[in-house]
Amino acid sequence: MEKDKSSVPSFWIRDIPIYGDLILAPMDGISDLPFRSLTRQIGSAISYTEFVNAIDVVHNHHSIAQKVAFLESERPVVIQVFDDDPDRIVEAALRLMQYKPDILDINMGCPSKDISGRGAGAGLLRQPEKIAEIFRKLTRVIPVPVTGKIRLGWDEATKNYLEVAKIIEDNGGSLIAVHARTKVQSYSGRADWNTIAEIKEKVKIPVLGNGDVRTGEDIDRMRSTTGCDGIMIGRATIDNPWILARIDRVNVPISEVQATLFSHLNQMLDFYGDHGLIMFRKYIKSYLRPYQISHSIIYPLLISEEVSFVKSNLSEIFATMGSIQ
Repeated sequence: MEKDKSSVPSFWIRDIPIYGDLILAPMDGISDLPFRSLTRQIGSAISYTEFVNAIDVVHNHHSIAQKVAFLESERPVVIQVFDDDPDRIVEAALRLMQYKPDILDINMGCPSKDISGRGAGAGLLRQPEKIAEIFRKLTRVIPVPVTGKIRLGWDEATKNYLEVAKIIEDNGGSLIAVHARTKVQSYSGRADWNTIAEIKEKVKIPVLGNGDVRTGEDIDRMRSTTGCDGIMIGRATIDNPWILARIDRVNVPISEVQATLFSHLNQMLDFYGDHGLIMFRKYIKSYLRPYQISHSIIYPLLISEEVSFVKSNLSEIFATMGSIQ
């Protein structure tokens, strides 16, 4: 169910045309090459990599090449990086140019204690002057557009999203993605879409809205509420990647789910080797969740290390569901 792409760009990231307004959010452990390429085929307009640690990039950690690997068909591709040190981010960004990304994104939204606690991710929101330094230095030395993903602030008492958005724009940033929660909220409570509208009114660069989009109706409401240029969807895509084509999961045929699941599994095996099956386990429940299949049937698939066993049992499950559809 690939989304039709208009010949007219939905918006531009500096000089890069973006065809489509729905985008898979960068998620650690999720937005790897197999899942990104799958969602690009379905409808995601851009590919954001999992975030990479600038420290690991500078020290040539073996994991970096795999984390930023992408297919040419995924372009435009955004590599997302995090750190608390402006000069190290610049050094990492220059090194990352060898992978030829189209865009570089600075993570200022991760609420993880390990990351935000050291002043990176959402921790940067507490130091607006450092955000200005990062964008000012990066936009002077790297050839691709620099963008940022932010939250509303550290907590309710220190919401500074308008200040941060203007800093990003004034220092050469080309796009702002806004998760409409604070760091302290993490993923709890409700996203405040009105704040996205405020940012959109304040800046001239494109703004992406993020948070609490789970259905096609949510997509329409966020666009009408915020006026945002595009919508970034994260956790909802794990259960329903077809949301990136504006299709609610209830409307996806079982045959389409089966074909997508097996394509995804095969890509995981090709990309990660034998470990791909273990990494795919987290998706099995998501693909099968709407069908109310008993735990006794699913559990053996979640512990098996035999590809043939998992594939044959999944085929039997889908055959049974297809016969009663």
